Amino acid sequence: MGNNLKTVALLALLSAVVWGLSVALFPDGGFWFGLVFAGVINFVAWFGSDKIALAASRARPATEDELPFVYEIVRDLTYRLEMPMPSIHLIDSPQPNAFATGRDPNHAAVAVTTGLLDILNRDELEGVLGHELAHVANRDILIGSVAAMLAATITILTRMAFWGGGRRNDNNPVMAIIGIASFLLAPLAALIIRTAISRSREFQADESGAGFTGKPLALASALRKIGAATERIPMNVNPATASLYIENPRKAIRGRGMSNLFSTHPPVEARVDRLERMAGPISY
Repeated sequence: MGNNLKTVALLALLSAVVWGLSVALFPDGGFWFGLVFAGVINFVAWFGSDKIALAASRARPATEDELPFVYEIVRDLTYRLEMPMPSIHLIDSPQPNAFATGRDPNHAAVAVTTGLLDILNRDELEGVLGHELAHVANRDILIGSVAAMLAATITILTRMAFWGGGRRNDNNPVMAIIGIASFLLAPLAALIIRTAISRSREFQADESGAGFTGKPLALASALRKIGAATERIPMNVNPATASLYIENPRKAIRGRGMSNLFSTHPPVEARVDRLERMAGPISY
């Protein structure tokens, strides 16, 4: 519940930033333009998010004969959750990773890498797939799409205001300073809020997924393996879709020096600690 409230608050804050920028930077009806513009972008992203993510990740449909254990686990979990069976996809990559996409449980897809299937045992794989189905059940794809599009709208609005309204404010040094500050700081603030939402939803999916499977320590063990491997094995993933994965697939490329403030995923150590506390004093 705490993560859900935090997400709602962050989305409200992001929306408020869009509204404030629209009113301040475009006083002559710009708010309505920004609102309609954001709505159209959200609509397109929402209904096409699954196809975009799967194509960008070069995921291909996989048959049950090809991935029998994945189908068996997903079928069992979706039956327990009373969810439709998502489509199953495979990514040919040695990096162990997985993601879910789709606008709702009736239009969902789950993708796993060949590297994930190579290093996880059955319980660990169940933990990962439970995490991904939790994203679908929690409507995280919708939340992430809204957050991403609001952040993009903020960036577009500030660019339009800076380049389109610059001449109008040439004789007003205060407005010029405000314009430059908005140009630099508003997109940064949007990025921070968007990544905070992403981290919050990852924690929530860990908790929900572990509850679905009843095996929080299996998910913790899987995250340790995945976290260690993503630091060593690079994966060429579009930055726009990196937040979908259970762990940042670009970590080997980006390195660990980036501040957690800008990370789309919580530290693996923090996630494992939460799962171990969720499991209690049981030894794995």
